[in-house]
Amino acid sequence: MKKPRSYERYEKKSDRFGGSKAPRNPISVGEEYIVTIEETSKSGTGVAKIRGFVVLVNNSNPGEKVKIRIKQVSRSHAVADVISNNVAK
Repeated sequence: MKKPRSYERYEKKSDRFGGSKAPRNPISVGEEYIVTIEETSKSGTGVAKIRGFVVLVNNSNPGEKVKIRIKQVSRSHAVADVISNNVAK
């Protein structure tokens, strides 16, 4: 079996063929949204969805409509903090 060339050894596979074809996250850090908390996760944080993307919201309860700010985004979910609890319905 042939060994890879030295420059191919440390190269990411996704970069080799034009990048990842996975869809990009619909949200980014620092953005603000008004969401309704749908349920509570196992760890006790509120769960909301923005365009199908799961957002874990600290200090919230199911059924609340809150304004949030995104503080961390990963591939499968995002983490947000509550800015305001008193949002008009």
